[in-house]
Amino acid sequence: MKVCFASHNANKVKELNEMVPDHISILGLEELGIKEDIEESGKTLEENSLIKARYVFEKHKIPVIADDSGLVVHALNGEPGVYSARYAGPEKNDDMNMDLLLKNLETVSDRSAAFQTVISYIDESGQLNQFKGEIQGKIIDVKKGNNGFGYDPIFQPIGYEGTFAELSSDLKNRISHRARAVHKLLEYLRQEL
Repeated sequence: MKVCFASHNANKVKELNEMVPDHISILGLEELGIKEDIEESGKTLEENSLIKARYVFEKHKIPVIADDSGLVVHALNGEPGVYSARYAGPEKNDDMNMDLLLKNLETVSDRSAAFQTVISYIDESGQLNQFKGEIQGKIIDVKKGNNGFGYDPIFQPIGYEGTFAELSSDLKNRISHRARAVHKLLEYLRQEL
């Protein structure tokens, strides 16, 4: 079964392919020849993932998965949230985003945070389902680790000594917010297929 993952992020496509069973093949936007950025104009993770899923489905009429993820820092009223990828500007630069977040937390003692993912899945008939995953943790003071992407070097999940960027890909893919949302999606697909 071929499913499009509505993302230009090769890391995300690779990560999702590692999570799904072998009979599901995940294709990125590049493999479908979609070069343009899909504008994320929604105000919530749910809206943004749906915008991306609908865009691809209307063009190609194939099953599509789209996600939107955000880092929610409680002391910053949920920032960066839906704007996580472009927190420090439209460049979507991971280091700039982390630097700005760390600066904004310099005088804050409550560093609790949650990573959230919402996945929208549109099947071949056009039916929509959404799945949410979340993991709680905290923002540490300095970047640590070389694995992962985004805010992984400064997010330490509860119950683990290292940041997402210090954990193995295998472990992160089992416990992350995206893994939890994907697990819900796969449970749904197993019932439907």
